[in-house]
Amino acid sequence: MTKIKLALCQMNVVDDKEANLEKASSMISDSVSNNADFIILPEMFNCPYSNDKFIEYCEEEKSSFTLSRIAKLACDNNVYILAGSIPEKEEDRIFNTSYLFDKEGNIISKHRKMHLFDIDVKDKITFKESDVLTAGNEFSIAETEFGKIGIGICYDVRFVELARIMVENGALILFYPGAFNMTTGPAHWELLFRARALDNQVFCVGVAPALNEAASYHSYGHSIVTNPWGEVIAQADEKEDLIICEIDLSEIKKIREEIPLLKNKRNDLYEVIRK
Repeated sequence: MTKIKLALCQMNVVDDKEANLEKASSMISDSVSNNADFIILPEMFNCPYSNDKFIEYCEEEKSSFTLSRIAKLACDNNVYILAGSIPEKEEDRIFNTSYLFDKEGNIISKHRKMHLFDIDVKDKITFKESDVLTAGNEFSIAETEFGKIGIGICYDVRFVELARIMVENGALILFYPGAFNMTTGPAHWELLFRARALDNQVFCVGVAPALNEAASYHSYGHSIVTNPWGEVIAQADEKEDLIICEIDLSEIKKIREEIPLLKNKRNDLYEVIRK
């Protein structure tokens, strides 16, 4: 199976967990109605993007109400769901964690955000995830019926080494649920997704929350799909939206034969090592 119908759920996230889960459920239902094979939710889809809210909304994996809800939706609808991310609690630590559910509702992969968003853009935005969150240390490459996929979260997309390691381990699609802001988004969002797709000759997918002007953190939105040629093949604006986009994995082989980028690497001079 080389053709996959993706559903990107750019949902409006509010300060109400149940309302967020109802919205996610509704968008998943609409995705299923559009015959989606693989549904993606945004970063922190059940929680406002704010350090104090990460503490308030965090859930332990084994008892997570959010994850049990998504697992049931995946199973009931016989569909893959990448549950963007949630604040996951383990003992006294909180992680920004994404979960991939298969068609039976089983968790087949999880990714804890490796690179924490600690930035200070003068006179524009300051945010420090590390005040509350702990960084993950595991690479997330999952086997699906479509082939292998790689998972990162938001700020992870800026790190070329992570993408290359996932691709060298067989990933054909790189997924990055993310919530860029109104400073970094217009400047870098599309550029980064085009670059990671072009660098690695894969499909690269970013799914963001919609812009909620009432929130303390303003998400840029613009959920996006880029192809192995580095082109944007689907993109939202800042408003709530459901993007249905079919991709064909056979394009990867074609483009890698035309421009054998990965074969032409000078492994005798340099390499990216997975420790």
